[in-house]
Amino acid sequence: MKTIHRFGVAVGLVVLSGIVSLFAAPSLPADLVTHWNAAGEPDGTMSKQFALWLFPAMTAGLFAVFAVIPRIGPLRENIAEFRAYYDWFVVIFTGYLVLVHAGVIAFNLGYEFDFTALILVGAAGLFYYVGIFLPHAEPNWFAGIRTPWTLSSDEVWNRTHALGSWLFKLTAVLTLVGLFVGDLAIYFLLVPLLLTAGVTAVYSYYLYEQIEREPDSTSGSDL
Repeated sequence: MKTIHRFGVAVGLVVLSGIVSLFAAPSLPADLVTHWNAAGEPDGTMSKQFALWLFPAMTAGLFAVFAVIPRIGPLRENIAEFRAYYDWFVVIFTGYLVLVHAGVIAFNLGYEFDFTALILVGAAGLFYYVGIFLPHAEPNWFAGIRTPWTLSSDEVWNRTHALGSWLFKLTAVLTLVGLFVGDLAIYFLLVPLLLTAGVTAVYSYYLYEQIEREPDSTSGSDL
């Protein structure tokens, strides 16, 4: 499937989110619940008109940014090497935003369900795909685990992304575990995600420092 076809799926999802808003609008109250606390209880609202079009507009804007990135990056030729994986990330990320938007509308139409569970399931799918995507990413300035150390060394990039792949897949699994722990559910998403970000950053620094020291240790042993 070519890029234009994959992005066509994403465009279709953006249009779908707008259609959902348009058709649901007459049946919705003047203010919509748009925020839930850690226990999954509604605790924030927005005006209907703002809430209905916020997510479609944000989703369209982010899609436009993702579509432009492969054309403007300093290392855009590297993105071409994993373009199919990049495109499917854009599709899945767009789908996740549309899922959240549809969930908000469904909840405000009176359908009873655990909104936190919806977020956890959608996020788990997104995280797992990130785990699939990372080993295929080549060095670039926009997609992947971009630290000063991964961007300075291909070896650090590759090894950090290998670790990140495993950690994101584990994060996806732990996020699903959150479905069974009640009020603590959201922490099974946030804590593993933050740890994954922190561990990969520290690991990339550690690897870079180790690689930088290798020539010194080698030259010292030759004396």
